[in-house]
Amino acid sequence: MKRISALAAALALLVLPACSSIPKYTIDRKGGKTVEISLWTYLVGGWGEIRHISPQLASFQREYRDIRVTVKTLDYTTGDSVVEEAVSKGEAPDIILEGPERLVANWGARGLMADINDLWEAESASQIYENVKVACHDAEGNYYIYPMCMTTHCMAINKDLFIAADAWQYVNEEEHTWTTEDFFNAVQAIEQYKQDNPDSPLESAVSVYCAGQGGDQGTRALVNNLYSGTFTNKEHTAYTVESEENIRALRALYDAEGITFDDTIVGGDEVTKFCKGQLAMSLCWNVSMEATQTIAKSYDFEIFPMTFPTDDGEFNLQGGIWGFGIFDNGDEARLEAAKTLIRYLALDNGRYAVAVGVANYLPVRPMPGMYDNDKLMNKYDIFSRYLGDYYQVTPGWADARTAWWQMLAEIGGGTDAKEAVHNFTLATNKASSQ
Repeated sequence: MKRISALAAALALLVLPACSSIPKYTIDRKGGKTVEISLWTYLVGGWGEIRHISPQLASFQREYRDIRVTVKTLDYTTGDSVVEEAVSKGEAPDIILEGPERLVANWGARGLMADINDLWEAESASQIYENVKVACHDAEGNYYIYPMCMTTHCMAINKDLFIAADAWQYVNEEEHTWTTEDFFNAVQAIEQYKQDNPDSPLESAVSVYCAGQGGDQGTRALVNNLYSGTFTNKEHTAYTVESEENIRALRALYDAEGITFDDTIVGGDEVTKFCKGQLAMSLCWNVSMEATQTIAKSYDFEIFPMTFPTDDGEFNLQGGIWGFGIFDNGDEARLEAAKTLIRYLALDNGRYAVAVGVANYLPVRPMPGMYDNDKLMNKYDIFSRYLGDYYQVTPGWADARTAWWQMLAEIGGGTDAKEAVHNFTLATNKASSQ
C-alpha cells in the first residue's frame, strides 16, 4: 500500500542532519546536568506506537544531547484515569499529545497546563488554519496546545452490500453525500436485504453505540446533521442539544427498522462489526481508520466514505485536532526542554511533515505536495470542505460527553427522546454549576 511506503520514506529523513532553520535553545541548569522529560501520547494514528515515535526522538536527542525523553502511550479507555492519577500524585507528564477538549477545556481550564503563547510567535504558527487556532486557546487568549494534525470524521458504508441491497441508488457517488431522506431509504433497503438473506452476517444497517464515550463524535454528528440541529451555541458557552431538531432526529433513529441502539459497544467495537460485515455502515470513521483497517486486512469489501446525512444540504462534520501541550510541573528547565522538543517536531517543515505523516492525518497549515502521491489521503480530502464547528472546547465538555452516551442508552432502553434529552440538559447544567 502506498501509504506505508510514503511513511517509511518520511521516517528515513530522520537519519539526515537536522535542519538549521530552527535555532537551538540554551537551557540554563545547574552543573549542566541532563534534563529528563516525559512525553505521553494518546492513540493519534501512528503516534500511539513506540516504533513510529522512537526514530523522531532519536534524531532529536542526537542534536539535543542534554535532553532525555521518555515515552508512554495511552489508550482512550484508560488514558484519562491514568493522567488524572498522575496529576493527583504530582507526577504529570511534561508533554502530552491530545486535543483541545482535554488540553484547553479540561486541564487548561483547571490551571494544570503551562501556557505556550511564545511558541505561537513562530512564523509557522501564523500559517495555521483559523478554525484550528480558535480551538487552541481559552477565552483569555492563552494557548495550551500547539497543533500538529487534524482530520474530518465521516461515515463509511459497505459499497458491495449497498449494491446488493439496491441501496446504492441513494448515494451521491461523486460528492460522497446524501440527504436525510436518502439515508433512511438506504436503511430500509438494507433491512429488507437482511430479512431476505437470513444467512448473511448482517445484524443491522446502523448501530447507535452508547456503552461509553468512545467514538461519540459519530453519534453526535449523525443526530445533529439529520435535521440541522446543533450541540452547542456558536459562542461555545452553552449546550443546545435540547431542541426540536435533535429530538426529531433521535425519535426518527429509534423508530427506524434497521437501526439499533446498542449499549454494549463503543465506537471501536462498531468499527470491528462493520469490518466483519455485521453492520452496513460505520459512524466512527476517518482516513486513519481506513489505513489502519487496511493494514490489518480486517475487511473484504469496498469501503466508501460518506458525509453524515442532512436535510438542508449543509454538512457539518466533526473535526479532530491533535497537538502538544505542556503540564505545568513547576520546573523551568523541564518546561524549556519540553518547548524545545515541540519546536523541533512542529516548526520545521521537513520534520513537521514527518510528524503528520506518522499520524496518518492532515496538516494544520498548508503543506503543498505533501500527499500528492497518496491516493488514500486524496480520497478523504474532499471532507475537509465540510468541517463544522469545533465545539469540544465548551465548558463542562467532559461531563457533556458522559451525559450524551447515557442519554442515548436511555433512549435505547425505551425512554422517550424528549425526556432523555431533558435529562441530558439537567446533567450538564448540574456539572457546569459545580
